[in-house]
Amino acid sequence: MNVVVVGDIIFRGIDTVLCSRDRDSRGLRCQPFGKVMDISSRLENNLGHEGEDSFVVVHVGANDKANVMTIVILSRGKCGLSKCVTCYLVAMAAADLLVIINDVILFRIKEYYFPTNFLFLTPVCSFQTALNHAVSDISVWLTVAFTFDRFISICCQKLRTKYCTEKTAAVVIGTLCPLFCSKNIPWYFAFEPYMILENVPWGCIVKPDFYPSAAWVAFTWIHRCLTPLLPIFLILLLNSLTVGNILVASRVRRRLRGSKSDANHNDPEMENRRKSIILLFAISGNFILLWMTYVLFFLSVRITNRYYRTRFNDPMFIADQTSYMLLLLSCCTNTCIYAVTQTKFREELKNGVKYPLKLIFKLVKRGQ
Repeated sequence: MNVVVVGDIIFRGIDTVLCSRDRDSRGLRCQPFGKVMDISSRLENNLGHEGEDSFVVVHVGANDKANVMTIVILSRGKCGLSKCVTCYLVAMAAADLLVIINDVILFRIKEYYFPTNFLFLTPVCSFQTALNHAVSDISVWLTVAFTFDRFISICCQKLRTKYCTEKTAAVVIGTLCPLFCSKNIPWYFAFEPYMILENVPWGCIVKPDFYPSAAWVAFTWIHRCLTPLLPIFLILLLNSLTVGNILVASRVRRRLRGSKSDANHNDPEMENRRKSIILLFAISGNFILLWMTYVLFFLSVRITNRYYRTRFNDPMFIADQTSYMLLLLSCCTNTCIYAVTQTKFREELKNGVKYPLKLIFKLVKRGQ
């Protein structure tokens, strides 16, 4: 029987299985970083009741167009945003795009399309793992930096002119990137070769002393506290203070303008503040919800000391894959939420969609 195997870009631990009619000759090629030990015997147990003619289908999909679109539109500078805000949004979209390219395209689907290449060399895949953590940290902390910038802009009028500038944004971005790249260097040394062929190390598996080692335990706790526990706390705190400031200013403004009905219907400033509150809550809720499963899974693993999954339908395995899926999804949404809420950004997006259609229409018309 023909077996169709299509890799999943966002699920970690899904291995490539090549089946044949003869169960004894069935081949298995394990994906590095799969985190599933002794795959062969466990797969046999999972397929034991399926008969000899098992048919396996695994789904795959990818979409990084949103971040590319956001970068292109924002870089044109026609969205009516300040240079400071544009700088942050472009950096956030670029960081999110790097997460999608490195962690999704190069890291998770390489085995399905490039089963034997240099990406599987132990030094390369170790570096790639460290890079995955680095770009993820940068993506998260750029969101925190932008949230802090908006807090200063709304709540600290005296600091606004000095801090909310393009130069400050460039300094913050230029500091965060090398800082978190350096912070994630230890991940490079957390892996050892999956196998050695002709003195060449291939694949990466976690070293046996990684989980019980006190040094590694301390490092992983620091890593998780910095991303995402501390960012979640800071985003909640800053957005709460910002919303509180907006509500207080809005009440004062309504009193100065008279009746509440007049203020609500005739005051554009009140409408802008209302949109700001909705935007802040949308960002906070999106970030926290998409990262919460990952945080809960990490805490449960550390508390129960259960590091290995026994089968594909193991709740721990499902929780692991779900947490990474939602984590990667968060890298496709935050920047879009910030940008799509802007009227001029939506106009530029519409123009970008209409332009190729108009061009095609003109070419067809000329051809006639």
